[in-house]
Amino acid sequence: MDPVRGVDLAFWYILGISIIMLIGITVVMIAFVIIYRRSRHPVPVDIRDNLNLEVVWTVLPTLIALTMFWVGWQSYLGLRQVPDDALEIDVAGQMFSWIFVYPNDKETENLLVVPQGRAVKLNISSWDVLHSFYIPSYRIKVDAVRGMDTYAWFFADKAGEYDILCTEYCGLGHAEMLAKLRIVPEAEYLSWLEEE
Repeated sequence: MDPVRGVDLAFWYILGISIIMLIGITVVMIAFVIIYRRSRHPVPVDIRDNLNLEVVWTVLPTLIALTMFWVGWQSYLGLRQVPDDALEIDVAGQMFSWIFVYPNDKETENLLVVPQGRAVKLNISSWDVLHSFYIPSYRIKVDAVRGMDTYAWFFADKAGEYDILCTEYCGLGHAEMLAKLRIVPEAEYLSWLEEE
């Protein structure tokens, strides 16, 4: 599954269930205030040992939580299962820039260029303190930790320029740790890759 689609699906599913629950609980609460007000029921009723109610409020939330977990798990799997033909690029965070190293050892600072129509695997680490690599347009947010290699991937489907940020406070220059992702046609990428 495309990671962007998976993350969006999980987000909208959980948000949709939450909105339905909010509206449902609010409506029931207002209805109970009106129906069971003191003027109509001066003596409260103590309800005990109602098996049907116990089953409903135990099973229903459990099913909702399990479906949320399943949708989230599918999204997570989409983030971790990298296509075999993905282009691999090493990414290193350092105070206060992102370094990108390509398969031919070309190195850029704060500029990630990838070909359109390819899956791209980013091998992420840090050269100093804790950073967090974030491409909002592709739902990628991965901590970059010194001494710990991790990865993320995305499918570069739309040509254009996108923001790359650090979302972990890493020092006084943190706010300036900005980079760009540029997705270009394959031919343009290959030409750029050979430039000095």
